Amino acid sequence: MPDTDAAAVQALPTLRKEKSALARSPPNLPDYAAVRRVFRWAQERQHLAGLPGGGLNMAFEALDRQVAAGRGAQLAVRFVERDGSSRDLSYAALLQLANRFANLLASLGLSRGDRVCNLLGRGPELHAAALGTLKGGLVFCPLFSAFGPEPLQTRLSLSGAATLVTTDVLYARKLAAIRPSLPQLRHVLLIRTQAGALPEGTLDFLALMNAAASTAVAAPTGPDDIALLHFTSGTTGQPKGVLHAHSAVVAQLSSARMALDLKPQDRYWCTADPGWVTGLVYGVLAPLLVGATSLVDREEFDPERWYSLLAREQVTVWYTAPTAIRMLMKAGLDLVHQREYPALRFMASVGEPLNPEAVVWGVEAFGLPFHDNWWQTETGSIMVANFASVPIKPGSMGLPLPGIEAGIVTRTADGQIEAVQDANVVGELAFRSGWPSMFRGYLNNEAKYQSCFSEGWYLSGDLARRDADGYYWFIGRSDDVIKSAGHLISPFEVESALMSHPAVAQAAVIGVPDPVAGAAVKAFVELKVGYVDDVPLRQLLLAHARRRLGAALAPREIAVVASLPRTRSGKILRRLLRARELGLPEGDLSTLEGSA
Repeated sequence: MPDTDAAAVQALPTLRKEKSALARSPPNLPDYAAVRRVFRWAQERQHLAGLPGGGLNMAFEALDRQVAAGRGAQLAVRFVERDGSSRDLSYAALLQLANRFANLLASLGLSRGDRVCNLLGRGPELHAAALGTLKGGLVFCPLFSAFGPEPLQTRLSLSGAATLVTTDVLYARKLAAIRPSLPQLRHVLLIRTQAGALPEGTLDFLALMNAAASTAVAAPTGPDDIALLHFTSGTTGQPKGVLHAHSAVVAQLSSARMALDLKPQDRYWCTADPGWVTGLVYGVLAPLLVGATSLVDREEFDPERWYSLLAREQVTVWYTAPTAIRMLMKAGLDLVHQREYPALRFMASVGEPLNPEAVVWGVEAFGLPFHDNWWQTETGSIMVANFASVPIKPGSMGLPLPGIEAGIVTRTADGQIEAVQDANVVGELAFRSGWPSMFRGYLNNEAKYQSCFSEGWYLSGDLARRDADGYYWFIGRSDDVIKSAGHLISPFEVESALMSHPAVAQAAVIGVPDPVAGAAVKAFVELKVGYVDDVPLRQLLLAHARRRLGAALAPREIAVVASLPRTRSGKILRRLLRARELGLPEGDLSTLEGSA
């Protein structure tokens, strides 16, 4: 099984050396093998200050520690507005905003462990809310602003959130109608963008922030206290609430330094949406932990704007998604070559597999390859990466980070987990448990959490292989979760939304290949008696799903079928739908309804 084109592999290190004069300093991880041999998490912990009275707090490490080290006047974040203007926040100014928000929450009667949800796009308010929540010892939960009312209602209800921060526009469009179904949601803080009276039962975010004190002492949180709640999708039932503790900060800092080669003097741009785990961990927290300067663009994707920002803002480290890279590739090399990017020294991607052509295109476009890496919501930080000092194999996820023991495991005939020693054997990607950012549970679902572990391994649910050089290669998901444009989409949620339409008797959803997003959601539906399949009906169903779910989750295509393939017990076989759609072997059909 070939790993990739040999000529491309040989060319990448050479081209990287031609660009290396721009790096100004050697990589943070100069010798992968040597560092891996001596690496200890306890030593990594020494890079952090810890709370004065003992304990550990993410926000204290991100802000208070940096201000105490003399970085108060340094630019922490530059927010670029849609019109191209910008707002700068120093470390000291951002610390004051976080302190105000922590005090605001205390004034509302919230206390340690309470959950604060956030439905915001990129902006200073999100940074203030996230860091202030963490500093106050509460649990921060980001929500994706492109979600429709139904996914939001589910996640707000499951979270048990006492407080929500959002804008007046998002509240009116998506939340006002579902507010009565959320009795535990006591406070809604609105960032006002329009004139007029506040909606009943909401509070003015800016007024409360202005009234709050700008100094605060970090709550005495310990490494095992829960800090973050992220929702991720499963194949059946409701989304899973993934819990992370303050100890995750150790791996967040370590991975930012080693996998992203991030240094205090860098100008760093992470393009991930803050509603997802990458956008919070590597868009907000990690650059502050390193002491770098972040760029935050408040506009949506646009190739020409992105190239302008890379050049004008002298971005040195860029972390983006394969879908975005493929969209840039589609725009062509002429556009990227209209500008020069002398400061840019390291590019990385995450969220879905990065195809080899995209790695090579990075060299053609910028003189630098994209460094792919792998992690997931449950792992809390980057686990496998292509490092600045290690040759890239285009298409590979790379090598495990120091401190991370990865493996490929399979199940024996009696159901036991067995680690695979041979190269290029496909199995489940697994990790020895115990790294600092390992998730601490699924919200209200201990049984599901325990099922993720076996014989000391965390089982990721991703299929992969390891080549003879130790590089890992992604194969696919071992379940039916759809990964589209970096988003994990639950078939169950989409199917449930479709079945809420009076025309739909049954629905099944699969992912189909998409040249830009990696995968697109396709739905198959059975109609109820009295409804006829035609283009207007399918358009009506697509619009219905989009209203309920939002554009990120809704299917791109709907096919009407006479009957969906089922087992004799009635379970729909998404596997068989996928095989028939893609022309793959159908596999064992002995359990199929109607089979002999």
